[in-house]
Amino acid sequence: MSRKYVDCREHPSESGCTLAIVGDADEVVNAAVAHMKSVHGHDEPDTELAEMVRADLKDAPSVLA
Repeated sequence: MSRKYVDCREHPSESGCTLAIVGDADEVVNAAVAHMKSVHGHDEPDTELAEMVRADLKDAPSVLA
């Protein structure tokens, strides 16, 4: 199973967040949605945020896999 990641640095924000989340796709999506709400103040429904994250998932570099 390949690990996936999302990286806040690829989406500039006012906070300048540098968090990257790596793991199983479902784990990354769940963690990223929680992070988007708690840190970045998103108020969209979880399902909408999850779709955005899933569309942005990338294969983790081998050093992190």
